[in-house]
Amino acid sequence: MPADMNDYFKKRKPGSNTSNTDGGNPGNPESPFNGMGGGKTFGSLVIIGILIALFAMFKPFTIINSGEVGIKVRTGKFQKEPLQAGLHFFIPVFEKIIPVNTRVRMITYSNQNNRTIQDNYSRYEGGLRRNPAIRVMDSRGLDVDIDLAVQYHLRPENAPETIATWGAAWENKIINTKVREIVRDVIGKYGAETLPQKRTEIAKEVQDRVRKTVESIPHKPVVLDSVELRNIELPAKIKHKIEELQAEKQNVMIAEQQKTRAKQEAERKAEIARGEAQKKRIEAQGHADKIRIEAESQAKANKLISDSLTPQLIQLEQIKTQAKFNEALRVNKDAQIFLTPGGAVPNIWVDAKSKAKQATVAGQQ
Repeated sequence: MPADMNDYFKKRKPGSNTSNTDGGNPGNPESPFNGMGGGKTFGSLVIIGILIALFAMFKPFTIINSGEVGIKVRTGKFQKEPLQAGLHFFIPVFEKIIPVNTRVRMITYSNQNNRTIQDNYSRYEGGLRRNPAIRVMDSRGLDVDIDLAVQYHLRPENAPETIATWGAAWENKIINTKVREIVRDVIGKYGAETLPQKRTEIAKEVQDRVRKTVESIPHKPVVLDSVELRNIELPAKIKHKIEELQAEKQNVMIAEQQKTRAKQEAERKAEIARGEAQKKRIEAQGHADKIRIEAESQAKANKLISDSLTPQLIQLEQIKTQAKFNEALRVNKDAQIFLTPGGAVPNIWVDAKSKAKQATVAGQQ
């Protein structure tokens, strides 16, 4: 062994009184860590470093986000109380925490070639699960495709028991199988050609039965939000037959509308004719009433005149007339006078000058 190493170990021996070369007082044994503040401080730093490394390696905590609950598993056993949103610690190896999504989820059953909707936060949002349309048989054995959308979410307070009972595939066991079974049962009662007319009734029955079935599961693991019947895809020959029937109904409807319009037009013209006839009857009645009223008025006047005539009045009128006649004779002295039989008044007279003139003209010819 080299001399320098021998000297070093001799100095490290307990109780050694070896002095410095200068013959000074005996000193403390030298340590290679004396410049770092002593071995005790260094040991503490090492322990802290090891703890930090272990903490980073095992990560004994997790964060539960809003819309989730945490399920703590201790030595393989699910704890009954779910963990709410926030920071939670656990003991590595012995415990772990499983985040479970409790937001509204959706399963669609459709043959449309639409991609599944997901985003970068699929862990938090749950995404959209798309399945093929539910193919069922109608009452006559014809295949019909049913397009549905089902919305649901996990009941937060029962999440640990639900996952413990149904496992991670709880959606397929609780929702998917129940929906398919109920849709087949409901559609099988109808004929394919009647399904479009029964759409509202079928949608209500499917939703009510799915809700009742889900709520009847022990401990109510799932809340059903809605079941929407989107489309009923019928066989091609049934669709063609329905289109023909609809075209015939449309033609009948058009004919009925035309018939109704023609009837309304005839009734309008008849009403106009009745109005015109009524107008003429009213006018004729008014004219007849006018004549009747005038005749009655004239008859009343004549009767009043007749009742007012007396022999003395008649004689007075004769005298007046005779006076006027005599006055006329004084003006026209050549007049020929004719008296009515019995000498009744009035007398008729004719101008004699006209006759003379006519006779003169005839003689000249």
